[in-house]
Amino acid sequence: MPDRFVIRRERPDQPEVEALLAALDGYLMSLYPPEANHILDVQALLGADVAFFVARDGEQAMGTAAYRRMPGEPETGGVAYGEVKRMYVDPAYRGRRLGVQLLGALEDGLRADGCRLAVLETGRHQHEAVALYERCGYTERAAFGGYPDNGLSVFYGKTL
Repeated sequence: MPDRFVIRRERPDQPEVEALLAALDGYLMSLYPPEANHILDVQALLGADVAFFVARDGEQAMGTAAYRRMPGEPETGGVAYGEVKRMYVDPAYRGRRLGVQLLGALEDGLRADGCRLAVLETGRHQHEAVALYERCGYTERAAFGGYPDNGLSVFYGKTL
């Protein structure tokens, strides 16, 4: 029988959600120097331009994901886009295709917002994340949004 959980838009400033974000931050800090981490904090995640999602099994927060709506820029050919941010699944809940479903929820939200381009920056050492994005149809692209092409980042995009 498949796992049953719910993914919905929520506020990021809840203790159990902040704990997941802190775990993600700790993981990123263990892989990359501080200047290579491009983290939106909870205050930024509360912005009107951000949609934040939480996956739950009952009351238990299992994972998070967000997108930030961005205006077009030269690196996206002037096309407005949604930037995928704060994708994380608690290690205790991995292996349930939760990442695929969180990413699907983001893409559905972007489409509903009229956005047809999703882009993201992830770290080269995050092999599971890279594999997830590629499995879900994201392809490598050039840097965008002012991110430095520092050799640690990988940039992906997908037309929705």
